[in-house]
Amino acid sequence: MSGPNEKTNLRPYEAPTVELSSARADDPGAVTSKFITLLPRIALALACVTLTVHAAHTGLGLGHPQHDRLIDEWLYNGLMVGAALACVLRAITGTRNRLAWGILGAGVLSWSAGDLYFTLFLADEATLPMPSVSDALFLAFYPAAYAGMAILVKRNVSEFHASLWLDALIGALATSAVVSAFLYDAVSVTIAGDTLSVLTTLAYPLGDALLLALVVGLLGLTGWRPGATWAIIGAALALSAGGDVLYLYRAANGTYVEGTILDSIWPASVLLLAIAAWRRPDFNDVRLEGTRIMAMPALFALIAIGLFVIDQIEPLNPLAVGLACGTIVALVLRMAVTLHENLKMVAASRGEALTDALTGLGNRRKLVADLEEQMETVRADAPLILILFDLDGFKRYNDSYGHLAGDALLARLGAKLRAAAAPYGEAYRLGGDEFCAVVSAPPDHLERVLESAAVALRDSGEGFVVESSYGAVAVPAEADSPALALQIADQRMYARKEGRSSPVREQTRDVLVRAMHAHQPELTTYAGGVAAMAIAVGRRLGVEGEALDEIGRAAELHDVGKVAVPDAILDKPEALDEEEWAFMQRQPLLSERILNGAEAMRPVARLVRSTHERFDGTGYPDGLSGEEIPLGARIVAVCDAYAAMTSDRPYRPAVSRDRALRELRRSAGGQFDPRIVNAFIAELDERGHAVPTDAASDDRDSYVREVAGHLRSALDQQSTHA
Repeated sequence: MSGPNEKTNLRPYEAPTVELSSARADDPGAVTSKFITLLPRIALALACVTLTVHAAHTGLGLGHPQHDRLIDEWLYNGLMVGAALACVLRAITGTRNRLAWGILGAGVLSWSAGDLYFTLFLADEATLPMPSVSDALFLAFYPAAYAGMAILVKRNVSEFHASLWLDALIGALATSAVVSAFLYDAVSVTIAGDTLSVLTTLAYPLGDALLLALVVGLLGLTGWRPGATWAIIGAALALSAGGDVLYLYRAANGTYVEGTILDSIWPASVLLLAIAAWRRPDFNDVRLEGTRIMAMPALFALIAIGLFVIDQIEPLNPLAVGLACGTIVALVLRMAVTLHENLKMVAASRGEALTDALTGLGNRRKLVADLEEQMETVRADAPLILILFDLDGFKRYNDSYGHLAGDALLARLGAKLRAAAAPYGEAYRLGGDEFCAVVSAPPDHLERVLESAAVALRDSGEGFVVESSYGAVAVPAEADSPALALQIADQRMYARKEGRSSPVREQTRDVLVRAMHAHQPELTTYAGGVAAMAIAVGRRLGVEGEALDEIGRAAELHDVGKVAVPDAILDKPEALDEEEWAFMQRQPLLSERILNGAEAMRPVARLVRSTHERFDGTGYPDGLSGEEIPLGARIVAVCDAYAAMTSDRPYRPAVSRDRALRELRRSAGGQFDPRIVNAFIAELDERGHAVPTDAASDDRDSYVREVAGHLRSALDQQSTHA
């Protein structure tokens, strides 16, 4: 709730720590504003003093008898009307819960008007009409109290759990049962007259029973942790209903006497409502925890059982017994709901124990459990394949963009891997940047499965590339336990990772490729095709690991020295003159010098220096021949020559593939190593004369074929032994 006291940041009931004398004498507006802020609290304080006077007079008999009418009637009515106006004023000036306090204020105002009407027109009557105008005004309080409380609950209790609704119902039924047991017989003997009189007589105990039930139900909805504001509201309504119940009981027994402490209960209840209205809001959040959650329903169940015991000793009225039975039924439902919620919590805890919180994928524990279960039912036509992934480039991405961006990337990659694995199996995150997939796919689908999973764990952007190294194992063909399967897959994954470029080399390569692209964009596409073919030829000749990677990098960067060659020379359509040709012959040395600037690229620089040597020793810059020329440089020379002949140049158009191959064969033994030429042609024939355009992509494709072939071999051996 809010209102004029918000800007003072007061604790409940705390007077503002401001001195009116501290305001500037020439600023009467400031004094007025502070006085208005203080006014509601001053009024409530005066009302509390007045209530104390009223209670002292009615309870202790203080004061002269000649003051009885003044205190019992006018002081009483003044308190009632003042509290009602305080609630209405709160609704007018506040910003939160205005409708609720407006309805509650209207209800209290109606009640106060009923008291005032009774004092003015009915107090001296020998026989009271039934019903009277006062009855109508009194009874109007009940629906207003119900509606106002319902609105307050709706707007200030954020969550409504099924168990709390049942707690509220248990408390309400038990309270109603006690009220019925206490009041039913006493009220029933006073019921007489016409239908309207009977209904009016019954309306009071029913309204009070419902009001008490509402208060107890409200406490249940807050998880029995109401907070100060709810507690004050509940106490106010409970006092009102309790006072009514006690009054009805005494009136029915003929023991009610006007001017006793009982008469102070009603102004005390409405004053508590006014205090609650002007408090700062402090409605507690609902928490389903603590002993109170079970202790309170148990207490109400004991009350119901106690009523059953009393009924055996002295029969109670059917309404009280029925409400007690309802309490027990509601308690049984509460136990069922509690059991259901506990089972859900256990299932949720089990799910959390088996789920990676960041990606929502299964974790290592779930992977092991799933593997153990699936290994018992694996079929020969759909073998089980475990693929273990480790991200390459993720640490660099994380360091560059921060952990939040890194977490977002992991979540994105995890979702992509889940989608890729879904047709065949399930994806997992084992922790850090390690992922896993367990798939069951026909042997002829292995390439498709491996490729789609690897593509899922690949992302790139300005200044970063994140992809994965992976190892795969056939289960149970190669491993008969989850632990062994993970160990083998891990070894194969790291063998793949170690065979790829180091992170430092990758970073350097990225910088140089961007420099080449900025100088001549077509160079990067051209160099990518040369690199892809050089790797393929090197692999055919038995080169692997770091040496194969160096060949790919040399092919990709062998023209990096061209960034220092003037465009006028590179793009000249006519033949170069002697000076220009001499400058072009320095390009391998320029490339070597650039690459030697990075320690990780020095093995690549050595190959690049020799890419323009000739097999017969007539090349440049060192005049090396035969086996003196590094194998990688000889491979790059053949691949570069073929790419150059089949590409358009400023000084000539591209030649056909057949003519380029004839030229390679003619130059074998002279410009090129014959063994390299033969390997190149064989590789080209195997590819249907299609030259790869990207070294990394070609390397990935080759690895996919290699892994799939190995898995099929393992599966074939298993079926043979079987």
